[in-house]
Amino acid sequence: MPPSRSDIRDTIQTYLSRHAGERPSLEGLLAVLDSTEEPTSRATLPGHLTCSAVVIDRDRRVLHIGHRATGLLLCPGGHIEAGDRALLAAAVREVCEEAGLHPGDLCLTPQFVDEPIDVDVHDIDPDPAKGEPAHQHFDVRFAFYLTTGQPPALTLQDEEVAGAQWLPYADVRSPTLRAKLLAAEADGLDGRPEPLNASAIIHDGHGRYLLHLRDANKPWIWEPGCWSLLGGGRERQDRTLLDTVRRELREEAELTVAGLEPYAIEWVTGMHGTPVPVQVFTGRWNGEPARLPLTEGVMVAWVRPEKFPYMTMTSSTRKLLQRHAAEHPPAAVVPPAGAAGAARAGAPPGTVLNVVGVHLYLERDGQVLLGLRHPDSAFAGSIWHLLAGHCEAESATACLVREAYEEAGLVIDPADVELVHTVHMVNRPGAQPRIGLFFRARNWEGTPELREPDKCMAWQWWSAKDLPEPIVPYARTAIEGITAGRAYSELGWER
Repeated sequence: MPPSRSDIRDTIQTYLSRHAGERPSLEGLLAVLDSTEEPTSRATLPGHLTCSAVVIDRDRRVLHIGHRATGLLLCPGGHIEAGDRALLAAAVREVCEEAGLHPGDLCLTPQFVDEPIDVDVHDIDPDPAKGEPAHQHFDVRFAFYLTTGQPPALTLQDEEVAGAQWLPYADVRSPTLRAKLLAAEADGLDGRPEPLNASAIIHDGHGRYLLHLRDANKPWIWEPGCWSLLGGGRERQDRTLLDTVRRELREEAELTVAGLEPYAIEWVTGMHGTPVPVQVFTGRWNGEPARLPLTEGVMVAWVRPEKFPYMTMTSSTRKLLQRHAAEHPPAAVVPPAGAAGAARAGAPPGTVLNVVGVHLYLERDGQVLLGLRHPDSAFAGSIWHLLAGHCEAESATACLVREAYEEAGLVIDPADVELVHTVHMVNRPGAQPRIGLFFRARNWEGTPELREPDKCMAWQWWSAKDLPEPIVPYARTAIEGITAGRAYSELGWER
């Protein structure tokens, strides 16, 4: 699908908000956008949109190519095609086709980012051979820097292009574009790439990293369905990239992280295949992710590095996090003191730590979701069990939400769970006691997936009244208790 009319209108209105004096010259374009005709179609007359790429090198020169049909020296560009999701994507495609560049050769400029640097109106002569009358092109132009120090070798499209030149700003052929380039030069338009985005590696100092799960099935967003860092693109009101990352944290999760410091500049691939330099900051935070009012994406969660290889994330994000984890090992934890080495300092004498495990009781039409543990699993090999996990210095509901997604790809809102049973158990006299919390999810998204095949071999729905064998004994006790309406059970304690 070509760019939508609403997206094009938003782009043009943003441009006119900065260049209000050009509105009279663009009345024809505005009329096309207000009509019922497709604004990007070649058949739309008396005019339609085209896109061009203003490619700038480190010597502040702009790429021009000679068009055989017109004899003019212009920036690479042309008509918008059905596969172009955005006007900017059309500009990237055209410069690659006409000049032989690659998307990886180009990056956006901090002065204009993804907004047009210029919108011009071309008068096109009639072409009797093609049956085209005289018409106009409303050419939307986007600025790019080269990512390399020297311009790469060009491979020109011979049937349409006759030669290429790199021209200084003052010699650019288009008067409107030339004026904008010279004005932006004073604002630092120098051809040298610099970060446009900012993100944050947020960790707790004890080996956990705060990661953001982005929405899936949205091809128009960056990294759909991936775990990523919180952050985003620089906006005009941001004086610095530190302002950018602070604003993004507030907007995405109402999160404030004190002491953010620059960590690295990473290059990632953007929406249109062009590289994006990102300033990565790092900072420590010890809050509860489930309490953050997330405004974008699915969830945020604490994750340990050993989970990174099994999570859906870009290779660049994974390598960045692994590097940070290697450079910043967790702070040493003082061994607990007290009875059997289990009581923490300051606890009453005789206090013994209880391991807390959370379990998901997911019921559908009288059937309960169970997983068949892998034979090599450290716990309950080849035995059926509820989806479960241990709390890692987090709330029980946060642990439940995290484990549900990590193990089965299920998305659960903490507000949609309720505690329905508790099991207090001990395997043998003198062993460390355990507390099992069982939560019912009233609503969830997704279908159970084998996200950790080294731990679970299958997910299956079983009747709560006809559970499979073998099954973890305390899981059976809990399910039977929930079915009977009991809230509490004990196992293994001497009476």
